[in-house]
Amino acid sequence: MGKLNNNSSSSLRFQPRAARVDAWVAAVAEALDAADLSFDNGWQEPLAEAELLVAHVLGLTLDELDARLGEAPDAAADARVQALLSQRIDERIPMPYLLQQAWFAGRSYYIDERVLIPRSRIENILDDDEGFLALTHGRKPRRILDLCTGSGCLAIALAHAFPEAQVDALDISAGALQVTRINCERHGVGERVQVMASNLFQAAHRACYDLIVTNPPYVPTAVYAGLPAEFKREPAIALEAGADGLWLVEPILRQAPDYLTEGGVLVCEVGDDVEEIMRARWPDAPLEWLMFHFGGSGVFAVWREQLARWNSL
Repeated sequence: MGKLNNNSSSSLRFQPRAARVDAWVAAVAEALDAADLSFDNGWQEPLAEAELLVAHVLGLTLDELDARLGEAPDAAADARVQALLSQRIDERIPMPYLLQQAWFAGRSYYIDERVLIPRSRIENILDDDEGFLALTHGRKPRRILDLCTGSGCLAIALAHAFPEAQVDALDISAGALQVTRINCERHGVGERVQVMASNLFQAAHRACYDLIVTNPPYVPTAVYAGLPAEFKREPAIALEAGADGLWLVEPILRQAPDYLTEGGVLVCEVGDDVEEIMRARWPDAPLEWLMFHFGGSGVFAVWREQLARWNSL
């Protein structure tokens, strides 16, 4: 492994440069691990970030990188890695923003600081053998709404999962919608995913959707204030949601029945903290909390008829 020069700034430069790509990856991972970084809104661990950083600089996929671990990195690539590593450590920029790439449900997406880094727990439903079909009682949705779409990753994943469905992707942020359009074109779903500016349901079609999915802002203000610096690089409008985190969740619950078809279902992510708040505040709410393999939930499903009845009480 290349030695790290601890006399440099927090970028911890290699000294000398690693002789092989595998040692180079290990040195980058060591530098990341030694820095006081958060990996929670990126690729979760230093080694994964190091592999993706080196692969990106070399213009390789991870599989291609594995095949070239015994080669020697050239000086130009080394300088590029050093520059990106410095930004990651010194400026606390999440790696997905530096590489302008994030993965969601097995697909690569373009991202930048106009959008939240994709990491929705709803991805776990897409990975399930039955997934959304279990929630729609085996009925394939023909119209789908992705509310607060951000990068468009959920809308695009659902367009691939249900190739006969039309999908509306709504967001209030003009910058986010620009990113969504880039990703729709990249994944070849532009004809089936309609991207629209909307304040919640403003541009949605009433009584139209068999399935509404949403990963709205839900971080309570006090929690947001204590988040690591990497999270502050993301758009605050996509995270912070008032004192109880329900700034958008509550109006979504109140308005969703007007936009769902008979038997239609709303799937909404709120995270662990807000799940506790909702369970305490609305113990009679007809929400089905979905349990995932890691033992947590933070995502609920609710059907139109149950939600409309609850809203009327």
